[in-house]
Amino acid sequence: MAKQRMDGGRGRRPGVVTKVKRGGPGRGFWIALVVLALLGITGLSWMASRPKTQVTRLDPSLPPLKAEGYLMGSPTAPVEVIEFADFECPACGQYATITEPDVRARLVNTGQVRIRYIDYPLPMHKNTWDASLAAACANDQGKFWEMHDALFANQDRWNGEATSRPRGPIGELAKSVGLDMPKYNACMDADTFRAKIQSHLAEAEKRQIPSTPTFVINGAVVPGALPYDKFKALVDAAAKSAPARTDSATGTKK
Repeated sequence: MAKQRMDGGRGRRPGVVTKVKRGGPGRGFWIALVVLALLGITGLSWMASRPKTQVTRLDPSLPPLKAEGYLMGSPTAPVEVIEFADFECPACGQYATITEPDVRARLVNTGQVRIRYIDYPLPMHKNTWDASLAAACANDQGKFWEMHDALFANQDRWNGEATSRPRGPIGELAKSVGLDMPKYNACMDADTFRAKIQSHLAEAEKRQIPSTPTFVINGAVVPGALPYDKFKALVDAAAKSAPARTDSATGTKK
């Protein structure tokens, strides 16, 4: 006769629970909670220690000025190109160091075009106002374009990714281009040209300039770091529609 199958509960007394399962969260929950707490503490420490974004507020008490910018080239050149740029803008740096040397040598120095540079300090660039102020102080000593070139060629020394105190490295650039440093430092300490830069910002906003760099050539608004060939083509097209200049001495048209 076959043996009867044994009951899996054999040996238990009815109504008696031999092992009680504990209620509530298990061990995994508490481990996860500790990990999240550590991550939270780490995040708070990082936020407390990271450089704070510098917010530049406009000063409404300063008198409004005409936005004249900074001119390069002959005032009688048949075509004027207005460049709106931000000293901390990488694309502006690309144009200034790659394309602009050719523009100066082949178009500005030959009398075909004049360039008017207007600062457009964008709010996402926390060090750009100091750069614009430094360039304006350099202009006061007749060295705007030297400072312009030094700022763009050395963005990685003073921009927001490099430092939260840009005036130190920018001051070193000012010294390298031969500025009178006591005069430069006094100009920077007093924010002497803040009203000038505010006028440039207002001009860019009035014209609804979409980005930097942006060029205004014969009324056409052209955004982007233009390569030389495209820049020249736009200048050539503008020159064809430019009014003929009159020689004041002879009265003849050129």
